Amino acid sequence: MKFGIINTTMITLAVFLSPSLSAAATDKAVARQTTASEATSSTASSKSAKVVAAPKVKLIDINSAKKKELKTLPGIGDSQAEKIIAGRPYGSKAHLITRNVVDRASYDAINKLVVAKPTRQLLDKVAALNKKKE
Repeated sequence: MKFGIINTTMITLAVFLSPSLSAAATDKAVARQTTASEATSSTASSKSAKVVAAPKVKLIDINSAKKKELKTLPGIGDSQAEKIIAGRPYGSKAHLITRNVVDRASYDAINKLVVAKPTRQLLDKVAALNKKKE
């Protein structure tokens, strides 16, 4: 019984924290890249180039985005937006590939622009699976 509760809690935490951790890692990578660019540009003697910080990109949640929002993604048209909506909920954005919702080229184009935030339906499904294991 205790193992089931602990297991469910750990899975729930992992589902909730994974998008936050990946976003934090991306922010750190951009910050490191900007710092390296600033160091390179500050050593240039004759050129005074300004380093522009990377613009903040609003990530689109594939579990809740409307068709109009999905169509703003590169390579996503009406039919692919409808397939994304029909395949919900997604536990991860990688499910777009594993469930054959979009092709590899489209996924590579939108990979850094989308996120799959957990839904109540997904969390209930995970809880039900854990209950069966007990």
